[in-house]
Amino acid sequence: MGRAKLTIIPPGKPLTGRAMPPGSKSITNRALLLAGLAKGTSRLTGALKSDDTRYMAEALRAMGVVIDEPDATTFIVTGSGKLKAPSAPLFLGNAGTATRFLTAAAALVDGKVVVDGDQHMRKRPIGPLVDALRSLGIDASTETGCPPVTINGTGRFEASRVQIDGGLSSQYVSALLMMAAGGDRAVDVELLGEHIGALGYIDLTVAAMRAFGAKVERVSPVAWRVEATGYHAADFLIEPDASAATYLWAAEVLGGGKIDLGTPATEFSQPDARAYDFISKFPHLPAVIDGSQMQDAIPTLAVLAAFNETPVRFVGIENLRVKECDRIRALSSGLSRIVPNLGTEEGDDLIVASDPSLAGKVLPAEIDSFADHRIAMSFALAGLKIGGITILDPDCVAKTFPSYWNVLASLGVTYED
Repeated sequence: MGRAKLTIIPPGKPLTGRAMPPGSKSITNRALLLAGLAKGTSRLTGALKSDDTRYMAEALRAMGVVIDEPDATTFIVTGSGKLKAPSAPLFLGNAGTATRFLTAAAALVDGKVVVDGDQHMRKRPIGPLVDALRSLGIDASTETGCPPVTINGTGRFEASRVQIDGGLSSQYVSALLMMAAGGDRAVDVELLGEHIGALGYIDLTVAAMRAFGAKVERVSPVAWRVEATGYHAADFLIEPDASAATYLWAAEVLGGGKIDLGTPATEFSQPDARAYDFISKFPHLPAVIDGSQMQDAIPTLAVLAAFNETPVRFVGIENLRVKECDRIRALSSGLSRIVPNLGTEEGDDLIVASDPSLAGKVLPAEIDSFADHRIAMSFALAGLKIGGITILDPDCVAKTFPSYWNVLASLGVTYED
């Protein structure tokens, strides 16, 4: 059983030291899947070992991939170039990335694959991806528009073009791109809609695909052609997780300390690293922050904004409603438990009524994390400056950053259970 709650004791001094974020969840899950689809043995170093990546690894093992873990940050993945039909449904907890990627990859299996998750995952939409797969002639179905999804794969496609709304989730696009290289013909993947989501994550996908031998060409700003090359094994170094780094960057500026992450902010390729440009401006964050290209960093920025000199409105964040929880609601309600109306919603915008005088006060508040790692980790930042902040279900951080509370403790933060 995990701890029910954790109360952060404000350290009252700058946080200093060295703190290494774990490997990137986004890149680890891409690399695991691509190595699993590849023929030969791949060595993935700097990888994240957490709930999300464990679900991906276990699913690949269930489909015949051999995965060894010689140390805490390495996966050695040996594949035959072809995934096998698993003997039971794939259970992926609330791992959205793994669920979407494997739903598409299942089309390359010769046989039936059921992709399922926990009660939270069963509320997260996947219908648009299923529709896109069906447009390629793939037998895929979902009764609710959410998992479970049943795919009867053949490894063959009946069409050479697939279209999907790019504003819904970049993970749908990445899932289709990675699948396409394993099919029997070249496939064009095109984005529809006026609002295109996190393109930076699609760039991450294409870079990883190329590292494992895929041939991907960007034929327009919103379309890619993927050749039917399959994948070959590769040794692949995974950079630290930029979303995890945002909590440490924010802790640094909140406390006026110096935290060495081992990797400069400018060297991250992940989209969430853009948050550093805003965090470095604290306490003078801009009046409006567009979160469309760095969505997982928004909880960090929203809690940081509580201490800003002036109010902040977050826009372009509607997709936060369908993450591990409704993060817009979780942020507004959590902030308002600290001070009424500190966080409010206007449509899909989040408005934080910043108040620098909150720092140093004791404002007892129990923050519901909604079993969402990012809500738990971001509200811990409030506890660095305000007494009485208690995080409910603190161990949900295991999803992407299992050592989070220990890392903060190593920098001088203490707690009460």
